[in-house]
Amino acid sequence: MSEGFFAKRQKTAPKQASNIDDSKPWVEKYRPKKLEDVAAQDHTVTVLQKTLKSANLPHMLFYGPPGTGKTSTILALTKELYGPTLVKSRVLELNASDERGIAIVRDKIKSFARLTVSKPSTSDLEKYPCPPYKIIILDEADSMTSDAQSALRRTMENYSNVTRFCLICNYVTRIIDPLASRCSKFRFKRLDSTNALSRLQYVSSQESLQYEDNVLEKILDISEGDLRRAIMLLQSSSKIVKHLEPPVISNLTVDELAGTVPSDLISTLTSKIAGMDFSDIMKFVADLERSGWSGSAVVNQLHEYYINNEQLTSKFKNKLSWLIFDTDSKLTNGGNEHIQLANLAISVADLYRKGM
Repeated sequence: MSEGFFAKRQKTAPKQASNIDDSKPWVEKYRPKKLEDVAAQDHTVTVLQKTLKSANLPHMLFYGPPGTGKTSTILALTKELYGPTLVKSRVLELNASDERGIAIVRDKIKSFARLTVSKPSTSDLEKYPCPPYKIIILDEADSMTSDAQSALRRTMENYSNVTRFCLICNYVTRIIDPLASRCSKFRFKRLDSTNALSRLQYVSSQESLQYEDNVLEKILDISEGDLRRAIMLLQSSSKIVKHLEPPVISNLTVDELAGTVPSDLISTLTSKIAGMDFSDIMKFVADLERSGWSGSAVVNQLHEYYINNEQLTSKFKNKLSWLIFDTDSKLTNGGNEHIQLANLAISVADLYRKGM
């Protein structure tokens, strides 16, 4: 009886492990394993691949907007340098959740930096360069205090023979000059639609997703070049429609998850504003509020619509920009969404009435 029970548990164990792997966030599941898999950052990848051949890395500073592949690039680089076994002892990664004061630099970082490098195994040496130094990755280094950055400068100098540093940040201006001057700088730009779209299509094909036309393009527009946000939005959308029949990701699903207002509602609102029927505008704004759409999202999308509209005059756009700025400021400071949105819509309709 007991043998049958344990035999059954042993048979089901691999299936449970597989389920755990399937439940991983897609941003981790599809994180690039090699430098060549990193999307859009061609210049950075080319330079790093050349340094990979010589295995002589400088200290590095990666900067750029979130979701553009900074952390993925350095992690892929360390895997190609050391392999899956040695990377555990040769790489120390600290992110924004860790303490960033001067104490962590003096203790944890300095202790790891001064350690002598262990010898790699013969099998690792045959497959990977395994250079004689460790790598310390400081993610979101711009959140470190100035004192901590100053202390880090001395640590980088003293242990450069056995340790390399990679600083990752969104704002390079927040890194003190003495620290930045010791690093090779790599700028990461926002992903263009072609590279990001091909990556989303790859993830969709791997997960066997079904979606309406232009859904992936809509996800990219909402994400504004942040591939991590795009992949997370795609995964969330797939979970929502998983139990539907058929399980197709729609544009409305993406809008509801992202908190953006459907384009047809924005088009209807702008048409009513141009029609200058104030009672009709008030009724539609009230319906928008009752449907639960965010007033801030409506204001942002109205801004995009009007500013990108080439049929409107510069004078109209100038006046409109001040109205939107005022409305956005009041919403940020806790103003009533219904009142502020109605006031904006009526004010824009008044600009049409004046013929601007």
